Amino acid sequence: MSETRVHNLAVSLDGFATGEPQSLEAPFGHAGERLHEWFFPTATFRAMAGGEGDPAAAPDDAFASRWGDRIGAEIMGANKFGPPGWQDDPDWRGWWGPNPPFHTPTFVLTHRPRGPVEMEGGTTFHFLDASPADALAAARDAAGGLDVRIGGGPTVVRDFLAEGLVDHLHVVIVPILLGRGVRLWDGLEGLEKDYDIESTTTPSGVTHLTFDRR
Repeated sequence: MSETRVHNLAVSLDGFATGEPQSLEAPFGHAGERLHEWFFPTATFRAMAGGEGDPAAAPDDAFASRWGDRIGAEIMGANKFGPPGWQDDPDWRGWWGPNPPFHTPTFVLTHRPRGPVEMEGGTTFHFLDASPADALAAARDAAGGLDVRIGGGPTVVRDFLAEGLVDHLHVVIVPILLGRGVRLWDGLEGLEKDYDIESTTTPSGVTHLTFDRR
């Protein structure tokens, strides 16, 4: 069976994966881009804009670049797809422009589903009001035997972890304190017993944690 994977999920030292309040002008709230500064110099990020990565970021890119390997579908939450209230805008098609970086069927979990939206590059957004297990079943059907990526945000990742549906989890610990926002780890006490965990700190100052199901 295909695996369910999470990649490049950045959290602060106090466990927040996004700040508050989120808006069109501030997608990550008061956190701004601080959780993702490690990612911007990597070849994986720069390639999305047709550029080259900073060689100094190669240790981080060794982790970041794994996000697309053997991925056949993605699942994301409503707050990753758009700012609060996007469901009221029939023309909203996500943050990423006409050619989003996913290039797979992408399932958006929302209590207000709409019809699918086909984008350039092979991405089609499907909108589901479904449990994690049911959403994963739909994504696996669309993935053609490849793996399914849980793209975030933290609430969605936490829900899939709580139901034991994640095979591989990559979390990037960023050495900042946010104090408020949306936390990843709440309600997941004892999670570590189900995974083999490795830790690597890179010259950028972040620590990559990988969790692989035993």
